[in-house]
Amino acid sequence: MAEIAMTTYLLLALGLTLTGVVAGILSGLLGVGGGIVVVPVLFWMFTVLGYTPELGMQVAVGTSLVTVAITALSAARSHMARGSVDMALWRRWAPWMVLGALAGGTLAGLVDGTLLLVVFGTVALLVAWNMARPRPRMLAPALPEGRTAQPAMAGTVGFVSAMMGIGSGTLGVPLMTAFSVPVHRAVGTAAALGLMIGAPGALAMMVFGIGAEGRPPLSIGYVSVIAVVLILPTSVLCAPLGARLAHALQPVWIKRAFAVFLCLTALRMLTSAL
Repeated sequence: MAEIAMTTYLLLALGLTLTGVVAGILSGLLGVGGGIVVVPVLFWMFTVLGYTPELGMQVAVGTSLVTVAITALSAARSHMARGSVDMALWRRWAPWMVLGALAGGTLAGLVDGTLLLVVFGTVALLVAWNMARPRPRMLAPALPEGRTAQPAMAGTVGFVSAMMGIGSGTLGVPLMTAFSVPVHRAVGTAAALGLMIGAPGALAMMVFGIGAEGRPPLSIGYVSVIAVVLILPTSVLCAPLGARLAHALQPVWIKRAFAVFLCLTALRMLTSAL
């Protein structure tokens, strides 16, 4: 690993603290989950510090999942106070999301980090396209009632989200709204489901990262404790602010601007995988 000046370390620490602010606000405001911001920033930071893109991506995913789990608690509490969490839907989806996240986190801890770059970049492009659309796509007037449909939906969201290091909002909110769940209820419910992805996914990344060579100092498996400590306080503090803004604003232009950022980020990560 290349020698890095102390000034660079301080700037990176400040950057991670500010990343927590942005991640917390977006988690509550747009329902995308802060991980969609945290993962690219961590990946870039570890690259600057001289780690390989493959290892950097795995540590970025594992670290992000820890922040997702704890930030979700803060955002969910704020949404629950406003009555925007569908507890019946939460109970139906939560166990299947846990199973999906365990499987996704396990796979993320075992495969080469290049695959995670491809998965993140590809899904992020699709999410950016969906966010930039003038109207969300409606598939049906209600969620399917069969025994397998909703478990499959929840498990898939958990699996893919854990592999990307993100919460349930990025994929869960568009999916819920496509089945006519009101957007505020979808955002609130997705926030409450974030813990069901972040906790099992992070646990898997910790376990399967034990013994991996070349990890950053003070890491537990593929989780950087230093990065968690820098990101988490501001992320948790700002999540309720985002939730309040979500109920006060119609953030159409914020979503479109974020879609542009997400598209550029996705292309950069796909390029790194080549």
